[in-house]
This record gives sequence, C-alpha cells and structure tokens, in this order.
Amino acid sequence: MKLRILPWAASLVFATRCLHAEPLPSPVAEVTKEATPAPFAPPAAATVEAKPSDPPKPTDLPPPKPLGDPAKKGLAWLAGKQNPDGGWGQGGGWRISVGNRDGNGRVEGDNVADPSDVGNTAIALQAFLRSGTKLDTGEYSGHARKAAAFILARIEEADADSLYVTKVRDTQLQSKIGVYVDTFLAAQILSDLKGRFPNSSDEERRARMLDKVVAKIQKHQQADGGFANNRGWASTLSQGMCSGALNSAWAAGAKVDLAALEKDHVQNAEGLDRTSGKVAATATADAGVEIYRYASKLNGMTRFSMNNVSRRGELEKTVASPEASDQQKNEAKEELSKLDRSDADQQVLLKQVAGRAQEAGFVSGFGNNGGEEFISYMNIGEALRTKGGEEWTKWDESMTKTINGAQNEDGSWSGQHCITGRTFCTASALMVLMTDRAPAPVVPPIAKNADEKKTTTP
Repeated sequence: MKLRILPWAASLVFATRCLHAEPLPSPVAEVTKEATPAPFAPPAAATVEAKPSDPPKPTDLPPPKPLGDPAKKGLAWLAGKQNPDGGWGQGGGWRISVGNRDGNGRVEGDNVADPSDVGNTAIALQAFLRSGTKLDTGEYSGHARKAAAFILARIEEADADSLYVTKVRDTQLQSKIGVYVDTFLAAQILSDLKGRFPNSSDEERRARMLDKVVAKIQKHQQADGGFANNRGWASTLSQGMCSGALNSAWAAGAKVDLAALEKDHVQNAEGLDRTSGKVAATATADAGVEIYRYASKLNGMTRFSMNNVSRRGELEKTVASPEASDQQKNEAKEELSKLDRSDADQQVLLKQVAGRAQEAGFVSGFGNNGGEEFISYMNIGEALRTKGGEEWTKWDESMTKTINGAQNEDGSWSGQHCITGRTFCTASALMVLMTDRAPAPVVPPIAKNADEKKTTTP
C-alpha cells in the first residue's frame, strides 16, 4: 500500500539535493560476456543546472582538505586498473562457484575470470567524482567518462522485471554483502551523476536509467522494506546502500515513491531502542558485527532526514496558510509528526554511534581490514560530518590515520577478510579519506513528485 501523498502537495514535494562532485557456497559460474558500452553522444551546448543557495553547514565545519598523497596514489592505482570497456572488475581474489568439487564454493587463482561489473565500476567512479573529477575536464575525466558510459550501457541492457542490473554473477560483492548490491550501487552513482554530463542527451539518458533502476527496486521492495533472496554474509551493508540510494534518487528528482522511503525507514528503525539508541540484531544478516549494522542504518536514516528538510518546509507553509482548509492543515500536521518521529530516530542513533566512535572494539569490526569495514567507516563519517563538532573532528583524524596506515605500497587497499578484491577496498577506502568532501544537505528550487515530468527551474 502506497503512502498517501496529500492532494495539496501532489505537485510540490521538494527534493533535497546533494552537492559533491560509500555467501552461499555454491561448477564454476558462467560469466556472461558484456558488450562494449555505447559511446556518449557528441557534446552539445552545455545545459545550465539550477544553482540552489548555499546549504546550511555546522559553524565549526572546516573546508575540505586538499587531497593528500595517499588519496592521489589510490586514485592513480584505480585509473591504472580500469578495463578497456570502461569498467572495473573486482581486482583479484576469489569468486563463488556453483558446484565446485572441493565443496567450499570458492574458485581462486590467476586464471579466474574477472570481467567488469556494475558494482565495482560504480564505487570506483564514485571515488573519482568525490575527488573532484569531472566528465569533461581534468586528469581523470577520460576514466570517469568511460565508466559512466559503461554503467549507462549495462542498465540499458538490463531487463525491466528482475532486480538485477548485470549479467555478471558470483562476485565477492554479491556473495558477501548481497546479491543485488550492483543494483543499489547503480542507483547511487546515477544519482551522483546528475548534472555532470556535458550535454543534455546524456543527462536525459542518465535520468531515464535512474528511473529504470528505481522502478526495479520499488517493484521488489517488500512491505518490511527488505528484499527477498538478497543473500550475503553481511547483507545489512547492501540494504544500507539501498537506503542511501533511494533517498539520493528522490533528492535527484527520480520517480521515487514516498511510500518506498517510508518503508525503508521502517526497516532501518527495526531493532532501535528509541531511548538509548542501541540497535538489536535483526533479520538482515550482519555477520554478528555491530558496526556493519549501526553504520548501515545510520546511513539510511541520515539521508532520509536530509530529505525531510524540504518536505517539512512545504508542510509548515500549509499549516500556516490562511488559504488551506482545516483538513489540509490537519493532514499536514500528521505528516509533520511522522517527520518528527523519523528525525528523532536518526538523532538518537547518531548520538549512540558518536559515543562509540572512539571505542576500539566497535570500530575494529570483524577484527581486521575488509571492504565491509571501509564502507561502514564511510557511512559513519558522512553522518558525523553533518553533525560537525569535536566528534566529527576526532573521527576524521582517526580514520585518516587508520586508512593511510593500511595502504599498500602500490597505492591500493586490500582486505584481510571477505571482500579482498582490491577495486572495492581501494575505492571505499578513498571514500573514507575524502569524507570531508561528502554531500551536504541543501534545499533546491525544484518541485516535483513521482508522477510529474522532470523540469529544472532556472
């Protein structure tokens, strides 16, 4: 059942836009060969994007730091590992194989196929965008442009009914953090790419593909906000990625139902003690590692809370309007109460996580480095950055030291457990180092809902 959208607000649901540029043992799985991505359309006159006013920021939030040598080395390593088709594979390690004779489900070695896949390409491109890379200018613009073309082509090839966006199966990402992780990462990067294409035809193509991925997600989202068969060692991480992606897509003007965001918040609030902020283990697999669970839920709640800013503004106008009927005012007040409750959930969880951010046992995760740890650090860091203050400063300093200390000599990062593919580990570690470049909330001059045609207000 879809969340009711009030009649008076049917065409004025404001989006919050983000400024910036995070197993089953199973005969060797056949990897379907993917086609070469379609090239970008020839550059046309650059489109002019609406420029919202500067977002409110914590008064003690310093400007982003210049990129340090570790981040530069990491970006250079990623650039060197991009495949000719524009995508990235997992960068070594193992794969899950159906019917492997030794029974452990893994195939390893130098001869294991490692084709480009959507998930690893999306997180790699996300790291380049966060560093300030553009699609038309700059040192890595060619890499970013080819990666964006690869992702758009794969989404166009994908069917409209399943929750998959890729024909590549049994990657480490899928087996460890969820079968549908490529889909959720695709929705995130397509949102992040909004307004970045140098011509209108590719921007329109991006918007269509984002709507396609969102439609697939909403079709398969269950009443509890989860997804059937999204199996993984720590699938709470991909669920958290879905939370962030859905909210980012809504903020980017995609056709996201508010009902989908509300269901997503419900699953994020599952297990939350609203007094202490502690989160009990839930049905979504977290491998028994607290930081995975807390970080994923906090990511979703924080993105939802950012979107609530613009929704709240319109509802408050209705309550204060002398032209609104009593029914409209009462309905607006009811919606505001919902926003109050969800924002309170985010605040109590943020307080709990901020209090544990320097707790070694909590931050260590599984006990050593892995892609799961890096993505959790990214989620926590982004939430703390919206809060600002000493807790954010200490976290950023601690994470910078931790991530820099774990970097390999060649500029990459790798994990000691689970997701050992260097593409994901390197890209997610870079995202942690560049948390101070993460999106900040803004209220844009764009009004739309899931049913109306996209327009941009100049």
